[in-house]
Amino acid sequence: MRIVIALGGNALLKRGEPQDIETQRRNVRAAVRSVAALLPGNEVVITHGNGPQIGLLALQMSAASGTPLPGLDVLGAQTDGMIGYWLEREFGNLLQQSRAVTLLTQVEVDLEDRAFKAPTKFIGPVYEAAEGQRLASLNGWSMALDGTRWRRVVPSPAPRSVCQVAAIDRLLAGGFLVICAGGGGIPVARDASTGELTGVDAVVDKDLTSELVAEQLHADVFMMLTDASAVYLDWGQPTQREIRSASPSALRELTFAAGSMGPKVAAACRFAESGVRRAYIGSLEAAANMIDGEAGTLVSCEMSGITLRDVEGAA
Repeated sequence: MRIVIALGGNALLKRGEPQDIETQRRNVRAAVRSVAALLPGNEVVITHGNGPQIGLLALQMSAASGTPLPGLDVLGAQTDGMIGYWLEREFGNLLQQSRAVTLLTQVEVDLEDRAFKAPTKFIGPVYEAAEGQRLASLNGWSMALDGTRWRRVVPSPAPRSVCQVAAIDRLLAGGFLVICAGGGGIPVARDASTGELTGVDAVVDKDLTSELVAEQLHADVFMMLTDASAVYLDWGQPTQREIRSASPSALRELTFAAGSMGPKVAAACRFAESGVRRAYIGSLEAAANMIDGEAGTLVSCEMSGITLRDVEGAA
């Protein structure tokens, strides 16, 4: 079975944690152990977020140098290499062999995408109002409220194609665990007159890129692992209920937060509708239990309507 697993940003750096290297390495180690049970007998692709890392790197470079900052495409490539190295090392340590390989992945976007006029993608740490305003003024950043504090937002255009999908396919066929499309991939756009690719100052949504990777690789299963145990009806309300399974058409009738569960639900629906395929959304810790139907939310065209899970976990 071919499985694409998208690790949420919480797999590397949870909200409120110290932003040091050792904390992130510890979280990567825990993430690797959680997904390891899915490796035997399967072809596995790992994608991951990099929002906290790319924002932190931009902040560090801005403070350390008076020269212009590299674009987000370059910063994305740097953080993807760092995170890929951590994942490779921990998979090697756990499995006692080096079969994991990181592929820096370019993802083509459209420069006419309306996202460039309305930045929405959060990156980096959160700030109190005064500090957020100072950094916005100093660096020319756009800022928006993330909960009760402020955070940098950047354009998040939709992915159009994954440039290295053929290479990923060959690596899987060769028995490698592939780590790719980190942070939604390195955004590039094609010049209409020359056909050349150039870097773009944006961050592509990780879940949408991961879905495109899964779709183009003809994966059987697409899993999005996050800090939520499943998709919920009435999230945050006294009436909230966990969705055990749902058809894409039923989920599309509901509204989910654009900055959190919305892109995941959209990606799950798109993947499920692309063939006889299953998409799962759930917690990192329960990755191995999702395929057995014991955790998370299953999205599939084989489902009818929405099935809820009660407090004790029974349907």
